[in-house]
Amino acid sequence: MSSCCSLLQWEDKIVDRRILTDYFACDLERCHGACCRAGDAGAPLSTEEIGNMYDALPYLQEHLASDHFALLEEKGVGVRDLDGGWATTLVPDSGACAFAQLSEGCLWCSIECAERAGELPQSVARPVKPLSCALYPIRLRRSGVFTLLQYDVWDICDAAREKGAREGIHVYEFLRAPLIRAFGEEFYDWLVLSAARH
Repeated sequence: MSSCCSLLQWEDKIVDRRILTDYFACDLERCHGACCRAGDAGAPLSTEEIGNMYDALPYLQEHLASDHFALLEEKGVGVRDLDGGWATTLVPDSGACAFAQLSEGCLWCSIECAERAGELPQSVARPVKPLSCALYPIRLRRSGVFTLLQYDVWDICDAAREKGAREGIHVYEFLRAPLIRAFGEEFYDWLVLSAARH
């Protein structure tokens, strides 16, 4: 492990120190799922995730508005973004992710709702929800052989930072499951030890 300024390194991962020191816990009652509609593009996707999402799509219909489901069938679950990568399809008029469903004034992820309800068959590979969504507010970037874990501070998440501070939940603690999904238990244990030292 090495450290420099606001960065820490573990093997080929470079970690923004604020992931260990800053507080964060989603507060949907206040933000209403704003991250599902804010921004210039959809959530970044890997090609493997695109395949999993296509497999899951038939089982998401009851969680989606009919126009969202029709859009996903017509345009596909992902589109090319400005950088040439893949991102989730957006609804043209609202800019919301096509996988988002509006319920009681809040946008919810239809994929997550179906997974939690046990509505996806075993034939659909897990997890289906894109890692970029599950890891937010951490954004992954590549620089040569290194993977950069950057903390994305966005005003739409002010309520999450306030809730995290109230409840004493740091970014890495809130994102324990997706961090382990992405990098494994050993990496997460290193984060915990690093947080204790810093």
